[in-house]
Amino acid sequence: QVQLVESGGGPVQAGGSLRLSCAVSGYTSMMGWFRQAPGNEREGIAAVYTGGSSSYYVDSVKDRFTISHDNAKNILYLQMNSLKPEDSATYFCAADSSWSRRPLDPKNFRFWGQGTQVTVSS
Repeated sequence: QVQLVESGGGPVQAGGSLRLSCAVSGYTSMMGWFRQAPGNEREGIAAVYTGGSSSYYVDSVKDRFTISHDNAKNILYLQMNSLKPEDSATYFCAADSSWSRRPLDPKNFRFWGQGTQVTVSS
């Protein structure tokens, strides 16, 4: 069983930065960050394969967000820079013990954190 506990959300002004953390326990093959704004579907924004070197991003966050994984501590991070009001959402980390060719598809993840709210004001 995989367990995930997120932290680091909160209010921030446009142009600012936040770093989200997700403490992971259990065996994982891939991990990712997702977000969901009211009335919208949950979307994948960044993902990595456990132990891999490549990162995957949705176009809307490329060059602004960075996903990373501290293998020793088993913590997944999402560094968010140049935040925009449209980035406001509940952010979730997720993981799965299986591997998928589509690491940004929420359907491929069985284990989820509780979510943390990010609110970007203009």
